This record gives sequence, C-alpha cells and structure tokens, in this order.
Amino acid sequence: MKRSKEDVRGKARPALDVRFEAQNLTSYSGLILFQHFFSLIRIKERLWGCFRHLKLSPIYSHHVIMMLLIVHLIIGHRRLRDVDYYRDDEMVKRVLGLKRLPDVSTISRSLASADEQSVEKVRAESRNLVIERLLAEGLSRVTLDFDGSVLSTGRHAEGTAVGFNKKKKGARSYYPLFCTVAQTDQVLDVHHRPGNVHDSNGADAFIGQCVHTVRSARPRIKIEARIDSAFFNETIAERLDGTSEFTISVPFERFTELKGMIEGRKRWRRLNGELSFFETHWKPKSWNAPYRFIFIRKKVRCQDKAPVQLDLFKPTEYGYEFKVIVTNKHCSARKVVAFHEGRGSQEGIFAELKSHCQMDYIPVTTRVGNQLYMFAGILAHNLTRELQIHLTPRTRGTTAKRAALWCFREIGTLRRTLIQRAGRIIRPAGKLILSMNSNEKLENELLHSLGRLKELGA
Repeated sequence: MKRSKEDVRGKARPALDVRFEAQNLTSYSGLILFQHFFSLIRIKERLWGCFRHLKLSPIYSHHVIMMLLIVHLIIGHRRLRDVDYYRDDEMVKRVLGLKRLPDVSTISRSLASADEQSVEKVRAESRNLVIERLLAEGLSRVTLDFDGSVLSTGRHAEGTAVGFNKKKKGARSYYPLFCTVAQTDQVLDVHHRPGNVHDSNGADAFIGQCVHTVRSARPRIKIEARIDSAFFNETIAERLDGTSEFTISVPFERFTELKGMIEGRKRWRRLNGELSFFETHWKPKSWNAPYRFIFIRKKVRCQDKAPVQLDLFKPTEYGYEFKVIVTNKHCSARKVVAFHEGRGSQEGIFAELKSHCQMDYIPVTTRVGNQLYMFAGILAHNLTRELQIHLTPRTRGTTAKRAALWCFREIGTLRRTLIQRAGRIIRPAGKLILSMNSNEKLENELLHSLGRLKELGA
C-alpha cells in the first residue's frame, strides 16, 4: 500500500523522562502458549512426582524451583541472579502459579538440598516425555545418536575434573554422554560424568540401556544407532548387532592393518564428485566375528602456503582424506555413508543446548544441583520441540541422513518472534485479558497456536 509522506514521517521529539510504578505488565506475553502447553502435558504434576520423596516442606517446593529454571531458560536468561530482572513479570508468575518469585539464595539452597534420587527421577521423566512422543507418532524406525560434550567451569564444583578440553585448556569440567533422537531432534537420555574420563567410560552400559528403553516401549520398532570413533570397541558392536542396526566410525590408530588395506587398494568405486569407496568383510585379530567395513576416500584441496595471489595462476592440487565405517546394515554403501554423515545434526542440538538453553553454565558448587540445572536446560529444549510438534504437521519424510521430521525453529527464534512481546494484563468487565500491541502476523500465529492447543486439550 502506498502511503503519503505525512503518514510516515514525524517530528523529532525530545527524550522521555523515566518513571517506575507497579503495573500488571509483562515482557514475555508469548509465554501464554507455554502456559496452555504445560497445562496440557501436566508438567508441574510430573515434576512434583520427582521430588515428593523429600520430606522438606519449604514455601517454594523443589518442583516449583525446577519449573522456574525451565521458564528461566526458555525466556533467555543464564545466571540464577538474572531472576531479579523479571521477578515482577506477571506472565512468568502466572505460568509458575506464584504471587512472588523466590530469591536467588532460595533457588541455590533448593538445588543444594536435592538428592541423587531426585536427579534420577527428573532424568526418567525427561526420558518418558520423549518416549511418549515416539509412541504417539507411531514411527516405524528411530535413530539414536551417541556423543559426549564438555561442560566447562571456571570455578570449583563437586564432581568436576581437569580433562581434555581443546577450547578451555586446564579448566575443570563435566563430560556427559548424550543420546539424541534424530527424528524428533530431542535428547533421550544423559549419562553424567566428570571431565577427566575417557569418551568410552560407561558408554557400553549407557548405549545398551537407551536401546533397551526404546525397545521396551516399541518392541517391533527398527532401531538405528550412529556412534563416533571414540566409543568404538567390539563390546558395543556385539551388543548392538543383535538388537539394532548401527554405524560406527573406526579409529585408524587402533588397527594398523587399515592403513595397509587403503594403500594397497587400486580401484575405488565412485560415490559422488568428492567421495569414493570400497568395502570388505574383515575381522580384527582380537574379535570373534567379521563385520562389514566401508573405506571412504574424500578429495580435499592441499594447503598452499604460497602468496594468495598465485592462486590466480597456479592449478589447484588435490589430496585425499580417509575414514572407515563399520556397520551391520545391509543397504548400499551410498546409503550407509549418507546415513552415517547425518549424525552431524547432533552437533546442532549441542550448539542450541549451549547457546540458547545455557547447558554449559555451572551455577552452583554441588554436583546434584548442577545436574538438575543441566536437566532444566534439556527439558527447556525438549519441551520447545514438543510444543512445535503439537502445533505443526510433519514437513518431511524419512531421508537418507535421517533429518528431523519437522522443520523446527530454534528457541532463540521463538524468543524473538513470539515469546519476548510486551503486554498488559487487564480486567474489563471482570474478565482477565492479556492485551498486546497490534501486529497482524503475530496475532494470526498466536491465535492459531492457542486454538490448536485448546483443541488438543478438549
């Protein structure tokens, strides 16, 4: 629509004076979606069951503090002390069912007074939410990705240790092992560990437990597992061989024979413009049975240390990088390689957990408290994904790389577009209403989402 200059331009006005007074205002009007969603899935009751064994009876129960941490991370805050900046926000208080938010010291004491049983129950509840989604979708296959991620801290916290940390050398850290579901982009389970353990520490039992959990929920579902070379060993291969399909990256330093097999190979079959391969059934000397090994060669540019300008005149030289995958899948090598390469999507989950859900922040000195904060970040991520699954249909089918079945928006995008919106709670004719500034796009999306949630709750 064409507008006149008078409709667009205005006069420069002096800066306004500032005044603070008590009003029913909110900076997070979009939390009304989560208020309806939390009521739909009964998240508060689920969390209460995780802490009801504790005989403490504080004003702020542990499940309320856990709910506060989840909301705290959803709206984009990091430190516990950031609560002071939104403690008067009406929408936050309504979502939590509180008239007054707790002090920072109260939150810290609550985290410190929890126990191992509380952590295990929160972990189980987080896992159950993901399993329920898999059951509701009726998927014929589920893809599990396994990898670890370093959570560093500059302070001394219980259970941390100095280990391999290429970004913050010498820093104390935790090194949890994660299992994520590729189809729903959610975290299924976590095995918490100190930072000085090897990647494979506890991996055998954890991987078996995750596969068993999914198998128990859906006995006939096809389970696929993708695993990094750090967890490669015969025990894991044998454990997975009888229960699921798998691909595992093979470390060259473990088997010197692999180098000779690659150097002696004359004919490589082409996968695409960059990749070529050959495969063989091979058994390492210490193993009990042979497996399918796929050798992959990737064409890469060699580093040229000459001045950059010479690239205009000199031809580009190419070399090769090599990797090996062991698998029990029976499909073509092209599909196996594409499937294994899809595990890179897990790095995107880790990036979002750390940058938007603050999973890499260590808030207190107790190990249990830090574990609960980590699970608050995981629940914030999983619940945001779950909300989008409720509101939107699937956007894609099963792909070779096992991309997520929904085109998810990052939680940071949801904050900017929906959650961080100013509003006022008013009471015309005795009816509470959340009043927001007029915006056609926001109005259409918010009302459509609220209508969908009300339909699901009917």
